[in-house]
Amino acid sequence: MISILSPAKRMEITKNDLNYTIPEFLDQTGELVNELRSFNSADLQKLMGISPKLADLNFERNQQFKNKHSGDNSSQSILAFKGDVYIGLDASTLDVEDLDFAQQHLRILSGLYGILRPLDLIQPYRLEMGTKLKNAKGNNLYDFWKNTLTDKLNETIEKSGSNILINLASDEYYKVLNPDKVKAEIIKIVFKEYKGDKLKFISFNGKKARGLMSRYIIKNRINDKESLKGFDYDGYYFEENMSKEDELWFIR
Repeated sequence: MISILSPAKRMEITKNDLNYTIPEFLDQTGELVNELRSFNSADLQKLMGISPKLADLNFERNQQFKNKHSGDNSSQSILAFKGDVYIGLDASTLDVEDLDFAQQHLRILSGLYGILRPLDLIQPYRLEMGTKLKNAKGNNLYDFWKNTLTDKLNETIEKSGSNILINLASDEYYKVLNPDKVKAEIIKIVFKEYKGDKLKFISFNGKKARGLMSRYIIKNRINDKESLKGFDYDGYYFEENMSKEDELWFIR
């Protein structure tokens, strides 16, 4: 069984003594970085819809990006991302055995790196999957990555020992895959909570819950669909009546 997550905009690169691996699509990453280096700060602000301050920061990141990733300029992806999902995942408290399981069963989709294993080294960047960056394969990152990532994910699923893909990614990132060509049973995880008498998806809480579910899978070494239903972190519980064959609902 393989679970997929989205990355986070907020990142922090820190040195540590953990093992690491190198991203598998650095050649493609280099192509995108070369495209981005042609954009000045004003161009990046327009392309990404970000503030002048963030545009300046990411201009500098693009210019300083190194093709060679090492413990001096990079951190493992599962530790580098610091957004809402990764608050729930709380990777810094995982032990070596947990990280080894995550390395085999968790993947993070990325606009710049394509697909990341938890221990893959990454440098600071900002490139959301929905960015309309023209490239050699088309007009956006979906054109650039779709076939590559679908094929790679199929290869990873086959090695996992369970023909199941758990979708914990946002719609923006999940769209980079071609579901019709994914050789697995795809299960979407839905998190909602009551506000008054209505069930709603609350952005921060829902994203954090995706990280919590990832942590639950890792800590309990889950590799089958049925065992997911025991998830009870942070007050959530499995709601059988709202769930479908390809969707598992958790509410609180």
